[in-house]
Amino acid sequence: MRFLDLCEKEVVSVEEGRFIGHVRDLEFDPVCGKICAIIVPGPGKYMGIFCRDYEYCIPWVKIVKIGPDIILVNICESDMRRKLL
Repeated sequence: MRFLDLCEKEVVSVEEGRFIGHVRDLEFDPVCGKICAIIVPGPGKYMGIFCRDYEYCIPWVKIVKIGPDIILVNICESDMRRKLL
């Protein structure tokens, strides 16, 4: 699977049953090269697109299933929020 294939998929929380967003980045372990987490941008402040306060960092171990159109994750919103600098 390519990175572009991941970006096209919708990320949905199984725990809360809601759409989170689309994958924008990956976090790697620099030592072994394994994927540690997927990064999904948080909601924008102005008209839903400008100035984001946080992003969602979803650990790879919290991914339940990667399907043809969707990525299911088992984590609540408060556990995956990461403040942007």
